[in-house]
Amino acid sequence: MSATDSAAPPASIAPVTSVERAIRVTLVATYELGRQPFGLASPAAWLQAAGFGVITVDLSREPFRPQAFESDLVAFHLPMHTATRLAVPVIRRVRALAAEARLCCYGLYAPPNERMLRDLGVDHVLGGEFEQALLAVASGALPQASAVSLPRLRFRVPERGGLPPLERYASLQTPGGRRVAGYTEASRGCKHSCRHCPVVPVYRGRFRVIPRDVVLADIRTQVEAGARHITFGDPDFFNGVGHAVAIVEALACEFPGVGYDVTIKVEHLKRHRDRLSLLRDTGCQFVVTAVESLDDVVLARLVKGHTRADFEAVVEQCRTIGLPLTPTFIPFTPWVTPRGYFELLRTIDALQLVEHVAPIQLTLRLLIQAGSGLLELERDALGASLGPFDERLLVYPWAHVDPAVDRLQEAAAAVVGRGLTSSRSELFDQLLALTAERLGVATPRRVSDAQHRAAVPYLNEPWYC
Repeated sequence: MSATDSAAPPASIAPVTSVERAIRVTLVATYELGRQPFGLASPAAWLQAAGFGVITVDLSREPFRPQAFESDLVAFHLPMHTATRLAVPVIRRVRALAAEARLCCYGLYAPPNERMLRDLGVDHVLGGEFEQALLAVASGALPQASAVSLPRLRFRVPERGGLPPLERYASLQTPGGRRVAGYTEASRGCKHSCRHCPVVPVYRGRFRVIPRDVVLADIRTQVEAGARHITFGDPDFFNGVGHAVAIVEALACEFPGVGYDVTIKVEHLKRHRDRLSLLRDTGCQFVVTAVESLDDVVLARLVKGHTRADFEAVVEQCRTIGLPLTPTFIPFTPWVTPRGYFELLRTIDALQLVEHVAPIQLTLRLLIQAGSGLLELERDALGASLGPFDERLLVYPWAHVDPAVDRLQEAAAAVVGRGLTSSRSELFDQLLALTAERLGVATPRRVSDAQHRAAVPYLNEPWYC
């Protein structure tokens, strides 16, 4: 799939080019991992070009201002679980404050939670490639809209002028000091079907690329605003490897000294290992990869597409060429045991990855959300007691067959929650000691030498999803 293909206009929706009066639209973000929200900046460009008055509000970085919600349409971006939960009380407040305003929710987590959102008084629920549909909602062309649509959009350069400055967002910490970080996307969706992934129920194995000139123009805007590092938020940067390589080569050429980070699946890191040196040479500071588990049975149930051996091979390859790898995990699943968690910690140590893994990653519990592919598993295969959907937590709660696993997860989360200012090495040691104590064994001696945390670049945002 080429950038030219993705720029083709949708055939089913006529573009809106003007409005009869200055309809006001407020775009709202509640949380986007400490990043300046692309999910507001992109539709803001579309709406402003069509003549709408646009206000952007990022409640993770600015206070709730009632006057900002005195609009004809208030639209909430829901890209992740935490953002959706945080949006619920705000939606209630806005519904009470601006009874005449139309409310819209858009993004990955809007369609799976449509019933709950409708009960809150939301009029429009959009998923997938949302810019064109949001424009149609604003113009009144989609009354009471409910749509998951994947048209090939003619993307615009995001409009970031109304958002808080980049200095107020998460930054990159390196051995040389702090770098202001920006955020963009070169593609959306994913070709893969990991069973637990929230992208899959919406995109169902499809992805859309954003044209290279649009991506580079967005980076240019952020570099001019002070960014010295760019996070690419693509679910998998190597879904379209040729598109990705062309973008980072152009980035390195135009913006020497500006680094970046990307997210790439283990199987793609292995398949495209000949491209990893190019990432290093074009300024990649680290690669995030969603490992999830080191147990091949768990990986198969999650349909991750890699094995433990694949991951270990990728770790060795990245270490050999000097490309930092940042694994992410979901250690607490219905299939883990206390011994299995202990072995996960010991393997992270043996692979010398302690400083590469954010401590929050060692506490995460599998979320089974509305529309999750995990619901397709037979109850015996799920291996846990599954409760009815909880509209407050926005998940299907599950209990492990061994209560000791749930207690261990709660204890691990408490350790990390109390130690947000502690080093990664210190927190890892505490988790290792905690697990050994629960198992009734001696705390093992660490295999790897403790490194100073700053030796591995990382973004200073402590939360995850």
